[in-house]
Amino acid sequence: MNKKILFLDIDGTLTIPGENQPPASALEAIRKAQANGHKAVLCTGRNYAMLKPLLAYPFDGFVGSAGGYIKCDGKVLYDQPLPKDVAELTRKLFKKHDIFATVECLEATYCDSSLDALLKGLPDGNSELERWRRAINEDLGILPIEQYDGAPIYKFIIMYRTDDQLDELREKVSGTFDFVIQEDVCGVRNGEMINRAFDKGKGVQKVCDFYGVPVEDAIGFGDSMNDISMMEAVGTSVCMENGAAALKEMSDYICPKVDEDGLARAFGHLGLV
Repeated sequence: MNKKILFLDIDGTLTIPGENQPPASALEAIRKAQANGHKAVLCTGRNYAMLKPLLAYPFDGFVGSAGGYIKCDGKVLYDQPLPKDVAELTRKLFKKHDIFATVECLEATYCDSSLDALLKGLPDGNSELERWRRAINEDLGILPIEQYDGAPIYKFIIMYRTDDQLDELREKVSGTFDFVIQEDVCGVRNGEMINRAFDKGKGVQKVCDFYGVPVEDAIGFGDSMNDISMMEAVGTSVCMENGAAALKEMSDYICPKVDEDGLARAFGHLGLV
């Protein structure tokens, strides 16, 4: 079997959304795959600050901030924050149109103080929304937006109630941002505004180039709409059973849920262990 690079989303794929502890079965499968010569790389929308707890495990590298910050074998392969003027304009438009947002820098994440009130009482949402609900309620290092210190911003998470709230944003900054909106399953829309200069798929290509592995030998594991570019880039795509319907439709294989040993079973199905 050719040596593969395994690209692993975190929330809803490697862990229950908002947690930092993968199932023991997943860690064992990853360890065995690495022993067989394969590389294991995190590929996540989380910024460096929020993915850092997972680096306690021996991953070979990560694609962070949905492709905006990439590091493998201790070497930074890509680092692309937003232009300051675009970031400032975007934040003004959030305020103007009552859009709730989180600001993701490299070493910190800042959140609107009223976001908790927006989410309170809602039924379960998609994995990205649940990650933020848990992060806010359990004080997982999210700082109030009032403490934002002007550090370079890599991307924004947005939450809002109606699509027309995004009209002026799309008009003014769509040249810079790709709006990656999740499926609405609980009455609040949410998604990411990602710099068009990068995405998870471009991150996959950069990592493959670094290791000298054809992208056809990359395998992507994900569950949400921000994994689409990763799934389109890799040679083999695997969606979790708990994943978005649109992602399932385009994936090569659907494995059980994250908390039902899904990754371990997918690794076995693919012959990685």
